[in-house]
Amino acid sequence: MEYIYAALLLDAAGKEVTEDSIKGVVKAAGKEPDEAMAKSVVSALKGVNIKDVIKNAQTMQAAAPAAAAPAQASKAKEEKSEADEKKSEEEAASGLASLFG
Repeated sequence: MEYIYAALLLDAAGKEVTEDSIKGVVKAAGKEPDEAMAKSVVSALKGVNIKDVIKNAQTMQAAAPAAAAPAQASKAKEEKSEADEKKSEEEAASGLASLFG
């Protein structure tokens, strides 16, 4: 995880995200850098605009509660419908009981 944080820190500082720069940040944080991890992070972030990804993630996170509201309303309606159905079944059963009284 520290390699991702290092890449984010470098991008925020306007520095180029390279293997050496990531290893430098990790080493400055007091950890022994792993060359394979640094290489993997740089490879994964090649061609990625980190600022755009963060901006889109914030937009999606803000939109998530708005998208969840209709689903919650639908679920509440479904639960109410199930309760009404049970009540109707009970009424029908009580009506049958009066026949055999």
